[in-house]
Amino acid sequence: MSRNIIAILRGITPPEAETIGATLIEAGIDRIEVPLNSPDPLESIGLLARAFGDVALIGAGTVLSVKDVDDVAGVGGRLIVSPNCNPEVIRATKAATLLSFPGVMTPTECFSALDAGADGLKFFPGSLIGIDGFKAISAVLPATAKSYAVGGAGPANFAQWANAGIAGFGIGSALYKPGMDVSEVRKNADAIVAAYDAAMG
Repeated sequence: MSRNIIAILRGITPPEAETIGATLIEAGIDRIEVPLNSPDPLESIGLLARAFGDVALIGAGTVLSVKDVDDVAGVGGRLIVSPNCNPEVIRATKAATLLSFPGVMTPTECFSALDAGADGLKFFPGSLIGIDGFKAISAVLPATAKSYAVGGAGPANFAQWANAGIAGFGIGSALYKPGMDVSEVRKNADAIVAAYDAAMG
């Protein structure tokens, strides 16, 4: 079962990337992004892509430019996640045959992202938009639009987001923080997967 959970490994370092990646995949989370403001992010993405690219979707977060897209594609990343909606970045992502998940907060940004070819919408920060805000915006979006809640979404409210029609989640510090022991990451991942499965049916 492939779950619509994107693990956000902000701050991860290359020496721990493969161990953490393997742990997440074993727990049932097979979509992993390394934000580009992490230490040596392209090295970590390359390591993860080479080790797990055949069983997991590996890529980058905090992707802000076309050069970033090219850099990620160059090391084998296939997933491009941004905190903002930049149609130029989205179009470059699709031209490189990668998956595009731009950050959106308003209906204008949602439609701009979809028009540029985005594969999914990252509602960020989810805590500010809220479930009611998401419901209002999603009412006018195409039924095919895949929406992810990032920032403020977690096991405690997966069910409420699911009832509002969310397709998936991006999970960062609730899953991984720099310096966290691999056993703690596994414990967090198991709890998140269990809560996701219960909420999403």
